[in-house]
Amino acid sequence: MRVFITGGTGLIGSAVVAELLSAGHSVTALARSDASAAHAKAAGAEVLRGALADLAVLRAGAEGADGVVHLAFSNDFSSPEALAQGIAEEAATLVGTDRPLVTVAGTPYLPGRASTEDDAMPTEGPVAGRSRSVTRALELASQGVRSSAVRLPRTVHNEGRGGFAGLLTDIARRTGVAGYPSDGAQRWPAVHARDAAVLFRLALEQAPAGSSWHAVADEGDAVRDIAAVVGRRLGLPVESVPQENFGPLGAILAADQPASSARTRAALGWQPTHPSLLADLENIEP
Repeated sequence: MRVFITGGTGLIGSAVVAELLSAGHSVTALARSDASAAHAKAAGAEVLRGALADLAVLRAGAEGADGVVHLAFSNDFSSPEALAQGIAEEAATLVGTDRPLVTVAGTPYLPGRASTEDDAMPTEGPVAGRSRSVTRALELASQGVRSSAVRLPRTVHNEGRGGFAGLLTDIARRTGVAGYPSDGAQRWPAVHARDAAVLFRLALEQAPAGSSWHAVADEGDAVRDIAAVVGRRLGLPVESVPQENFGPLGAILAADQPASSARTRAALGWQPTHPSLLADLENIEP
């Protein structure tokens, strides 16, 4: 399959590109900078130069592909309109073809229990814009697009880097304390980037139109346990700190947000095989 991918040079995207190539697919990656283009070429992908806002470029990439994986989005969630326009431009070339469009979302937060693939994505809060864009992509199933969404947990990690756990590590280095909000009993789901990449490939190859899947290997690690590994690796004290110390993300970091992937594993045969989050954090360099 000829696959066009956006966001293909980050921690997650690089793993997805490697997984697709190893499975025999060809990949064309959108690259905004010379550095990103060089990274994609070194990985074995073709390169299409442009940015997420270059709608004509996105359309051209999708037109030349048998399937699209859309990973690119603003990390600060400040531009949901650009994300929506980008997905819409790619999707316009897929209408009526039954070709796959795989987008990325986050696992939803449900008070009191682990979220599942059947739970709706949030319509309020910092990720609401992305949720609306992904929902619109899934609705394209009625127009002959085999659209699906892979929902990623709060931490996608590799070699001790990435996600909210990586954010805690960065804050600990800066402040001298491996801190966590509240009592630290709140749980965060996690997945290794290479396991997540396998699920993106499976969704591209197999997922029914309009479906959502959970790339969750660890259903929920207590944040104080995450901070304990960070503190030990960095030689720093581990303690609770005020939620407001984490700025706008404080409320999210303090939330108990476990997630299940039982249906994903059963339906697509996805089985994570790479290190868990707590094991992978042992790779943090002091």
